[in-house]
This record gives sequence, structure tokens and C-alpha cells, in this order.
Amino acid sequence: MDKNTSLGSQPLVNRAAVSFFFVALSLFARPAAGEQAAARDLWAANVQHNIERITHSGELGVHIKDMHSGAIVSLRGDESWYLASGVKVPVAVALLQQVEKGVVSLDSKIRLAETDYVDGAGRTNRYGPGSQLSVRFLLEQMLIYSDNTASDMLIRLVGLDSVNAMLAEQVPRGFGKVTTLADVRRSIYSGFHPQATSLQGRDFLRIRAQPDDHRISELAKVIAVPVEQFALANMESAYDAYYTSHLNTGSLAAYNAFLEAIVSGQLLQPDTNAYLLNLLAQVKTGAHRIKAGLPASVTFAHKTGTQHRRICDLGIATGPASNATSSASENILLIAACSRDFSSLADAEAALRQVGEILATSGVWSTEPTAKKPTKSH
Repeated sequence: MDKNTSLGSQPLVNRAAVSFFFVALSLFARPAAGEQAAARDLWAANVQHNIERITHSGELGVHIKDMHSGAIVSLRGDESWYLASGVKVPVAVALLQQVEKGVVSLDSKIRLAETDYVDGAGRTNRYGPGSQLSVRFLLEQMLIYSDNTASDMLIRLVGLDSVNAMLAEQVPRGFGKVTTLADVRRSIYSGFHPQATSLQGRDFLRIRAQPDDHRISELAKVIAVPVEQFALANMESAYDAYYTSHLNTGSLAAYNAFLEAIVSGQLLQPDTNAYLLNLLAQVKTGAHRIKAGLPASVTFAHKTGTQHRRICDLGIATGPASNATSSASENILLIAACSRDFSSLADAEAALRQVGEILATSGVWSTEPTAKKPTKSH
């Protein structure tokens, strides 16, 4: 791997994105008038009431923090939730910290190994073993498209210990251990038989390629163990067993504390921070979740997570402030929302979309029409 210690030959982010970060950071110093504080208390109470009224076939968890007033709305926000790909943001932060230290460059290349493949979205699995892929490309694939193979390659580069240590230092309570995405698959499949802990790379692709009702029989072929010797009867039981491990979990309050550390510049330098927020604003997954309910004038820098009967949408929403509730020019909300044990993905996504709709009509942002500017990729 190339150990070039520069940040890369391409600029991290354009000046507009850097300016956006400094404007956002400046909001913390602006005090609210007494009447505005009272309006914010009413705002929080109304949002809480409306979120609690969302009808949903499963359990809904929501934690919202207004960065200007400090107002918090929470529904099961202190409970532990499976974050799925939400853990990729801490991976990105740990990686970018190493970029800032000169340990690695965004233009450094990583060799794609036969054992690196994990099923999931993104372009990385289209490349053959031995391909040299840049850190920049893998980071974009991990965040924008939630590419699992790219994620595990970057975890291999930065080290799981570094990711977990950074999380523990920044948010001492509320997060479970972060693992690789390959280990998520191994943990789930090993519920059937311990031999599944030996699964590697293309084994995951082979099993995932099968229809849901054929995956167990395909697993039996891959690990050469008869289905009759399996400890579980179906994938539902395997996922239920895995979720009790509390791996890749966290409370929504803890996740928002981590997002707050990003927004306030505690984890990364300003240009690197702006680069990260710029990538998160380009996320292509979860189009029917919180983002679908937000106004066009609001930028949502977020990460989604999806697994069996578990989905999340976690991010930073920034839009023009309403004069009725704020003395700032922009309002920033930290929003962490998850759903579990739902009857259908569409129902769960509709519940998260309603969170966005409630905030859109809550008065926290100006209703003046403002065209959302397209975000360029770098």
C-alpha cells in the first residue's frame, strides 16, 4: 500500500462546503432571546407529541437535538438499537484522523484480496482480486452507497481497535463493540453451526445470491455440514440470536453525541470535517426515510443502516432558521431514528419519513422557498 502522507492530489472539498461548516459552528455562540427560548420549549413539546403519535407496526426510536437551543426530543432514545451500517461513520472518522496524521493518503491504494468480499451494495464487488483501489474511492463507496466490501477494506486499513478506541474516548457510554461486516455475517450464520465462523469472501456472495428460502441449504453446501445438524431452523431465529450479542449497537442519544462531536469540530480539522459532511450529504441509500419528509431547503448529511427487521437513519439536518424560534441564520438538528421488529420495510420507512415531515412542519426552519443546491462529488 502506498504510504503517501499527503491528503491527496485532489482538494478535499470546495470552499463553499468549508464555509458551510464554519457557519454551522458559529451558531453555538448565539444566545436566544427569552421569548425564543419559550417558543423552543413549545416546539420540543409539540414535536414530542407528534412523534409519539406515529402509527407503526414495530418499535420506533427517535432522538433529536436542536444545536442552537439545546432542546431535545426523545422516544426510546436511551435504549440500545442495532445501528447496522450506521457504524460506518465512526469508521470514516477514524480513517480521516489517520489521513490528518499523515499515516495514509486519500490517494493511497489498497489491494482487494479474495477474502475481502462481503455481500451488499456498491461497486467494489465488481473488481477482481488483486485490484488496487484508492482510499478515496473506498470511502465514497462506503458512505454514499453503503458498500460493505469497501467498509471492511477500510477497517482492515485503520484497525478495529482504533475505531472502537476513538468511539469509547468520545462517547464513553452507549455504544457496543463495532465489528467488520464480514464478522456480522459470520456471527449470524454461526447460529446454525460453528463451522460458519470459517466463511470467507465469496462464500458470502454465493449464499446471498440465493432466494431467502434457499440460503440455509446453500450455507450447508458451503460449510459442508448437513442441514439436519443445524441448531436453528430459519434465518429469523439466526438474526434474533445475533441481535442479543449487542454488537454494532448504540443508543440514539449516544449516536447524536457522536454527531455533535463531528459538527462542533472536536474530531477532525475544518477542511476534513467539511469533506466528511459533504460525502454524507450525497448518500444515495434510504431515499424514502427521513430525507423524504424534509423540506428541499434542508441539507441532510446522514447515514442509513438496514438489516433484517432493523433500519436506521442518522444524521445532521441544516436549514434556514425560522425567525419565530431562533436568532440564528441556520438551524441544525441532530436526528437519530431507528425502527425494529416491523411488519414490512415500507411501513418502517414510512415511520421514519413521518419524523422528517413532523420536523418540516414544526416551525424550526423557515418556510420561505429556497432551492436546494446540488452537491458535487470530489
